[in-house]
Amino acid sequence: MVAVSSTATSDRTRGSSEPPIGYLHSVESGAAVDGPGMRFVFFVSGCQFRCQYCHNPDTWKLHNGRPVTLEQAMAEVRPYAGFLKIAGGVTISGGEPLMQAPFVGALFSRIKSELGLHTALDTQGFLAGNVADDWFDPVDLVLLDIKQIDPAKHLELTGHPVQPTLDFARRLVRLGKKMWVRYVLVPGITDNNVDIRNLADFVVSLGSAVERVEVLPFHQMGAHKWESLGMSYPLARTPTPTAEQVQQARGLFASRGLLVT
Repeated sequence: MVAVSSTATSDRTRGSSEPPIGYLHSVESGAAVDGPGMRFVFFVSGCQFRCQYCHNPDTWKLHNGRPVTLEQAMAEVRPYAGFLKIAGGVTISGGEPLMQAPFVGALFSRIKSELGLHTALDTQGFLAGNVADDWFDPVDLVLLDIKQIDPAKHLELTGHPVQPTLDFARRLVRLGKKMWVRYVLVPGITDNNVDIRNLADFVVSLGSAVERVEVLPFHQMGAHKWESLGMSYPLARTPTPTAEQVQQARGLFASRGLLVT
């Protein structure tokens, strides 16, 4: 694996050799649900999607995050590097990390070349067409959020088309990158059996690049953030899926021979 230099990434995406500045929403030093093992997670700010079930609408605006340099970001993760090398690695999530592609790409490169850690990118992939293939060189795993396989439903749910995400998944296959596909199960929105079967068939078509499918039950824990931002939460009356509903969705993926968690 060849690491991408921060200068090359910045030049390619910004037309400048100056080190990029990033905007962080928050960090977590002991995450257990954002990739394999224990993870240090950078949550960057900025997202162009407006998912109805978003539990972090406070990450939507880029400059709501705190500005950091690459050196400052590296200083936050470096004290944990020895532990992370054994226990897990680093994940960059959001928001949507590809909204800050110059910074995120340079940070991945530094983490890989200087610390030698496992790296994961948590993304919906919509903006991946803006970066070159070698941007992904220092990325070991992509946690790919596919919100809905039905084009009309995806557009209604997120405000954007699904095709760029599906194209990105196929691109990852070509690049030889491993994926975990993530699917949020929302009653009445993403729990239709036909939609789940169609998504499962698409995931199967990606072959061995997909290591697992994660079915994530919708929850109401982000409702207060919508209220605090003065926004009407569209899913305020939507229930959390039952254990039976979650098991049924997982069973539909598993019936296609996929590893499901």
